[in-house]
Amino acid sequence: MTTIPTRTEDVPAHGDAAAAEATGGEQPGGGEAGARAAEQQETGGGHGPHGYSSRKSEHLKRLRRIEGQVRGLQRMVDEDVYCIDILTQVSAGTKALQAFALALLEEHLRHCVAAAAEEGGAELDAKVAEATAAIARLLRS
Repeated sequence: MTTIPTRTEDVPAHGDAAAAEATGGEQPGGGEAGARAAEQQETGGGHGPHGYSSRKSEHLKRLRRIEGQVRGLQRMVDEDVYCIDILTQVSAGTKALQAFALALLEEHLRHCVAAAAEEGGAELDAKVAEATAAIARLLRS
């Protein structure tokens, strides 16, 4: 039986407001979010560094680990590993992605939504609606 080592970890606690003041970072992804990020870069718009910027290297390391899990799944199928063993690894990969998504969501709430709360008004309403939609997508997955 081939198994893929998985590392289950709790989402680490975040630092204080100093973490939100870190600079740099890009918004990965395509679609609407990617277009929005590209437009902000072109126009100089945006709201400064993203909430995840201070932990970008940790997030990238975590995503590489998840990528390795998915590649391991491909190998398992290629090697005709028993179905239940593959499903066990699929579950581990799914949990890893969910933990990553929750970490990003928490950082978004602490950074982007908190900054909008200071501004209030329409900006706050938009960020709360955006976060609510993201949570709804996570719950459907």
